[in-house]
Formats: sequence, C-alpha cells, structure tokens
Amino acid sequence: MTTTIFCYTGTGNSLWVARLIASKLGDTEVISISEHSDKKIIRPEVVGLVFPVHIWGVPAPVIRFVKTLKGLQPSYMFAIAVHAGQVSNTLIQLKRIMAENNLDLATGFQIAMPSNYIPWGGPGPLEKQNRCFDLAREKIASITVKIQQKANLPVEKGPLWQRLLFTAIYNTSFSHVPKMDKKFWVDDKCNACEICYRVCPAGNITMREGKPVWNHRCEQCFTCLQWCPQEAIQYGKRTPEYERYHHPEISLQDILKSR
Repeated sequence: MTTTIFCYTGTGNSLWVARLIASKLGDTEVISISEHSDKKIIRPEVVGLVFPVHIWGVPAPVIRFVKTLKGLQPSYMFAIAVHAGQVSNTLIQLKRIMAENNLDLATGFQIAMPSNYIPWGGPGPLEKQNRCFDLAREKIASITVKIQQKANLPVEKGPLWQRLLFTAIYNTSFSHVPKMDKKFWVDDKCNACEICYRVCPAGNITMREGKPVWNHRCEQCFTCLQWCPQEAIQYGKRTPEYERYHHPEISLQDILKSR
C-alpha cells in the first residue's frame, strides 16, 4: 500500500518517529507539513499525521493543515501525537477536527519522547533519554503492525482528570500562543548566523542589525532556541542554565530541508 506521512516537527522528535514508521512500512513518503503546499502529492492509499503535542492539544499548524487534506481521500488515516509526558485529549480533539472536515481518523497513538519545552527545564539525563528512545522503538514496531492491518481502534488518550484540566488550559491559552514570543531574547553570544530565522516553521523571525526579532506569529515549538548553535537565544529568565535538546539522529540540514 502507498503511504504518505505528513509530519510537523521542530526539534526532530516527530520527524524521527515518522521516519522510523516509514522505514518499517515501506513504500512510504514522509513530507513536512511546512513544505506540503509546494509539493505535488500522488493520492496515497494511507495517510498518517505525526506531530508534537503543544499545550496538551493539537498545534495550530496541524489544525490548519487538516483542512487541506479533503482532496486526498485516502482509504485509511492514522495519527501519532508525540509528547513529553501527557497526551491528554489531543487525539480525541484531532479526530473531531478531522470529522468536521469529512475525514475519518481510523486510529491514533501517543509516543513519549524527551522534552524540548525548555521553560520547564532540559530533556533530562542521557540515560533517561536513551531509555525513552528504546521504548519508542518498541511501540513503533507495534504501531506499524496495526497500520499494516488497517486496524480501526479508539485513539489513545490520557486519564479523565488530564483531559478535563489540560483541555481547559489549552482552550484558554490557544489564542495567546502567537504573542508568547515576547519572552524570547538574545544574549551577546549571538553571531548573526541566521539559523533561527531559517528554521522557524512559522516564518516568525526576521533579522534586524544581525539579531533575531520575533513577530508575534509564534507556535511555541522552540525550534529557534533549541537549534541555535551558540545557545544565544533565551526564553524568560531561567533558560541560560538549561541544557538544549534536539533529537540526536536528526540534523540541522534535515530541519532546513523541511522548511
């Protein structure tokens, strides 16, 4: 079966998951959501969405992207939500959004990965990260079998208290995300390399006198901060002391190619 996986990624966790699934399925193309509009898609039999959980819900770019999928009309659709602790109501939310656009999400899975949400700290010890990768590989092997079988299964979800509490936070925060870039700043390590400008999936960064400026179209993916080679980009007061993170098997060139 021909499969296309559409992937939204910032620091590489979702791209790594998408590539691993593609390698196991065979005859599968991984396409970045960011470059989709410029790419001619041959109608696939199976379509997958792989994306990170943002504020315990579906990121705005994924919501916008779903509305463009009506013309593909695949026979089977699946989704994988990549998170650093809680999937909450994300896949239930996605299933509803897809239904509103006449799309049927057959099943959805959650994959836990190291955190890239640096305002709450770094990704944790290397041993813990590697254990996370090992568990993800095991689950991806299981997920791949279900996709090959075109299994129709309930989407995975968090416990009820998470879905109630975190969905309320998501709903309250969602409209404020674009302007949450007010807390970004750049220290004197910045060497005007422009990598932040080039990797931002929202096109939210411009360069002014050799320094990045954020323009209130933020997606809170922290791609700019995590990929800065000088670790010159900060967010709030505490990030200078936190370890940076991007997936060790994903390169900067991988991210640049997807923009």
